[in-house]
Amino acid sequence: MGILELFIIAIGLSMDAFAVAMCTGLSIDRVTLRKALTVGLYFGVFQALMPLAGYLLGAQFASDIAAFDHWIAFVILLFIGGKMLKESFASKEGGNACEEISLSPENMLPRAIATSIDALAMGVSFAVFGVRIIPAISLIGITTLFISMAGVLVGHMFGSRFKVFAERLGGGILILLGSKILLEHLLQ
Repeated sequence: MGILELFIIAIGLSMDAFAVAMCTGLSIDRVTLRKALTVGLYFGVFQALMPLAGYLLGAQFASDIAAFDHWIAFVILLFIGGKMLKESFASKEGGNACEEISLSPENMLPRAIATSIDALAMGVSFAVFGVRIIPAISLIGITTLFISMAGVLVGHMFGSRFKVFAERLGGGILILLGSKILLEHLLQ
């Protein structure tokens, strides 16, 4: 597998993190490089660690992991997205569903894990195809870091103009993302 294929995989894996980073950017009053970097590091590190874990588990466990990874991602994203939607409809103005999101580990770890579960299966694929794992996870982690940082900025800019719409869109995106993950695995 070449660098171009790995880069395309890295971009694909980072799209989940981008969507969640947008919501996080919406919730931040004042975006700074440090805050964007914090979000990027959470997502980038987990997007790199999950394929490494999948690689280390190896192909012999692929069927066990594939049996439930999509359910975990679906439930977490459904819960987070549903909470966002519920809170956005809580008041006449639409509430502030992203207001409570902070950069604390309690808030960021579940998001980082949920958006990187598919990368675990990719790591198993890397083991099967004999991909050099260190360059692969480095590229995935760095790509996700920068794409997530961009998501924070886009979410912040978009949210300041269309806050209620963005909250509802963010919640809907997370629910659709969880549904997509689930359906992809169930229809295989």
